[in-house]
Amino acid sequence: MTQNPSGPTQIANSAGWPDECVPLFARAITVEYTSLTRAGQPITVPVTPYLGNSGRTLDVATGLTYPAKAERARRNPKVSLLYADPVGSGLVNPPVVLVQGLATVRDTDLQTNTDRYVRETIAKVPDAFKGTPKLLLRRLDWYFARIWIEVTPLRMWWWSSKALDQPPREWTAPAGTAAPPSDPAPGGRRPPAWLEEPTDWRAAVRHVMTDLDQRDLSWVGSAGFPHSVPVQAMEEHPQGFRLRLGHHLPEAPQGPASLTFHTHPAAFTGQENHTFLGEVSGDTEPVFRAERLLADVSLVGNKVAMTLGFLAKGRKLAPRLRTEAARRGQPVPVVNLPSN
Repeated sequence: MTQNPSGPTQIANSAGWPDECVPLFARAITVEYTSLTRAGQPITVPVTPYLGNSGRTLDVATGLTYPAKAERARRNPKVSLLYADPVGSGLVNPPVVLVQGLATVRDTDLQTNTDRYVRETIAKVPDAFKGTPKLLLRRLDWYFARIWIEVTPLRMWWWSSKALDQPPREWTAPAGTAAPPSDPAPGGRRPPAWLEEPTDWRAAVRHVMTDLDQRDLSWVGSAGFPHSVPVQAMEEHPQGFRLRLGHHLPEAPQGPASLTFHTHPAAFTGQENHTFLGEVSGDTEPVFRAERLLADVSLVGNKVAMTLGFLAKGRKLAPRLRTEAARRGQPVPVVNLPSN
C-alpha cells in the first residue's frame, strides 16, 4: 500500500490499531456506516469518516436536521464501519477493513459540533465546496449543523483485497475497553422522515447493478453487532438479488440485511447512493430478498443540476433546524468558516 505524496505520511496511532489500517482510517472519503433499528434491522449508508479528536475513536457525523442515524446509535450503540471504497483516498491497494464498535452520540454542544464539521469537511473534500461563495456557505446552516457519532472500536477484520479470497487478519481491543455514554436524548417529538421512499424497489434494480460500482451487504452477527462486506458480483433474482461474496467472511450472512450501492468521483463533487432493506440467506452465494428501497439523497448530474438538487433539499430541511436545536435546548448554530 502506498500513499499519495500530497497526503499525510505519519499518523499517530495511540489506540494501538493495526498499523496497515490507520492510513485508510485517516484518508478514506467514504465508509459504510451501519446502525440498527429497534427491530434489529441493519441500515447501511455511505458517510464521510474522520479520526476522532482523542485518537481512540473513528467518527462520522449526521445532520442535525436528519438525526435518525444518531438516534439509532443512541438507542443501540452496536455499530459497524466498512472501509471498502478507496476512491479519492490517494491510497493504492489499501486493505478492506471491517470495524465493529460502540457508538457515542454527541449533541450537547451543537456549535462546537458544527465548527468541527465545517473545518474538517472543507479540509477533507475541498473540491465539494470550491467556487461556492462564502456568503452562500454561511447560509447552509441546515447542512453544516451536525451531530457527531464517535465509534470506539472493539474488533476489526481486514483483508488484502475486496475479493476476500484470503483469511482476514483480526484485531481485538484490550480487555475492559468501553465507550463513554451518549449525550442524553433530546425531548419532544422526533422529526418525521423528510423524503418519501420509492413505492417499488424493482424499478431501481437494473440501474444500480449497471451504474453503481460499490456494493456492500450488511447483516447482524451472533454477538449482535452488524457485519458488512463487499459484494463481488450479483444477478437479478425474482425476489431481489443473488449475490456472490468472498469465501472468507466473519460469519455466514443470515436474517435482516441491508444492501447498499454507491458511487462518487475521486474529488467527491457528487455522489449517488441507494440502500435496499430485506433479508439474506445463504453462504458465499446468498439471496437477498428485498422488501423496500430507502429514499436516497444523491447528488447527480452536472454542476447546475447538483446545485439545484442540493438547494431543493435545503428548502425541505431548513425549517427543521430551529426545531431540532430547540429540542436540545440550544440556539441554532452558525457557520463559522475557516479564515484561510
